[in-house]
Amino acid sequence: MPVTTQTHISSKELAATATRQLTVAADSLSVQPLTGGEESEVLAFLAERPLDTFVMAGHIRDNGLDSSFNRGTFYGCRDGKGRLEGVALIGHATLVETRGEAALAAFARLARTYPDTHMIMGEQEKIERFWRYYVTLDQLPRRVGRELLLEQRWPVEAGEPVANLRLATLDDLEQVMMIQGQMAFAESGTNPLEVDPEGFRTRCARRVERKRVWVAVADGRLIFKADLISDTPEVIYLEGIYVNPQDRGKGFGTRCMSQLGQTLLKRTASLCILVDEESQRARSFFERVGFKLRSCYSTVFFEQTSA
Repeated sequence: MPVTTQTHISSKELAATATRQLTVAADSLSVQPLTGGEESEVLAFLAERPLDTFVMAGHIRDNGLDSSFNRGTFYGCRDGKGRLEGVALIGHATLVETRGEAALAAFARLARTYPDTHMIMGEQEKIERFWRYYVTLDQLPRRVGRELLLEQRWPVEAGEPVANLRLATLDDLEQVMMIQGQMAFAESGTNPLEVDPEGFRTRCARRVERKRVWVAVADGRLIFKADLISDTPEVIYLEGIYVNPQDRGKGFGTRCMSQLGQTLLKRTASLCILVDEESQRARSFFERVGFKLRSCYSTVFFEQTSA
């Protein structure tokens, strides 16, 4: 039975209602919200496939299992003996990791009850299966993107040093926000500066304060930017790689990425990034600095009123 969204229901009430509806008796599986104290178990489960679970693992390491910064609720799917069969983050961005089809179907049915999902992202084959359980007539996607997951490992070829490549400070926030908003709009069709300016500023500022944004600035102009979305000992996931149009084609972005790779791979096993499968230019750029193709991803975008 679907959860009605026509009345004012808090996210906690919605999560509790949806959970009560999702005991998968036929497969002896149950789906429940994950809570503080279960982090070690969940991280161990996700660490079995670190290159495919980096976003969820990063959120848990940064925020714990229960935090508004996760912009959703973490759920665990357990078998009759209480063993984890799957973990999902369901909310603004929905992400799933499962060991079997029944857990995937259970998460898809649960995700259908959430009205404010902005996107569903994951490995292409898994998302296609997830979608078959999820799709309804009133939940059609606005756009489906296809991405390539590229990975970089040590060693990284050294290039000419970039003296002004550094961690961003709050003095850089306005330029970082403007560029990130433009990039989000180009990717998803939604500009968070327009639909959720206060929340977007808070998230960008927090990322800067947590030393997750790298920039190169010359004469007050931002010419390179990279965001560390997830930072774990196994994988650092990068997003928002930007080179100012005035500085493209000069090798500057390549030098910045090479230097950043050398710096970050001292504390993690690999770096990864998603690029649009149709952007040969982006793929070539990252391959020049040592990134290699690992898998294909799909991102399903929905219409939404907030970001």
